[in-house]
Amino acid sequence: MSDENPLAALQRSRDEVALEMMKFIAVTTGYGKGGGAGAGFTSKSAKTAEEYADALLQLFERCRSVILKEKE
Repeated sequence: MSDENPLAALQRSRDEVALEMMKFIAVTTGYGKGGGAGAGFTSKSAKTAEEYADALLQLFERCRSVILKEKE
């Protein structure tokens, strides 16, 4: 049996759902990559690894806020 605080377990569960949502969105849309052209548009220069990481963190926070709103 785990001695973990139920509130901490619930928060971790919400973060895990937000992370899965973020991964799904990022993979299916190419969110934050900035590279590659599509539909006849030319892209700007590819984002650096730091810019890509920042974009993914922002997406995670957006997903997390949606999950928290849904659970209230």
